[in-house]
Amino acid sequence: MSGTPQRIPFNHLSKEDGMPRFTDKDISESRATAASARKAMVERFRARPAEDDPAVVERKAARLAVSQAREARIAAREADRRAETERQAAELKVREEEAARMALEQAEREKMERRAEGDRALDLLAEQKAARDSRYAARQARRR
Repeated sequence: MSGTPQRIPFNHLSKEDGMPRFTDKDISESRATAASARKAMVERFRARPAEDDPAVVERKAARLAVSQAREARIAAREADRRAETERQAAELKVREEEAARMALEQAEREKMERRAEGDRALDLLAEQKAARDSRYAARQARRR
């Protein structure tokens, strides 16, 4: 044998391969099989119930009810999602307003502290000047 595998025709495959085999012996049998398959398909199509059949109407109504329930659930979820988004936006707004208020209070506190520190510095300078003036007055009084 050479290095290439031997090719086996499709209609000679064994059942172990899992492949279907041709069962028709000649073309007339093949045509008859195809015609019977087409006839069976037409019969299945004709055997379907009409649109006004009570079973068909009931199935359509059931599908419509399921569809409407699904749409209602989707709408409810969307409404819940919107409400949650609005709630979160309101919470965020409240937190931002609180943060702004606290920042304003902090700025006011710092401003008051700077003003108080400035006042203390002025008082210290005034005390130092008064002490200097009193020493100067004492020195002048001793000289006279």
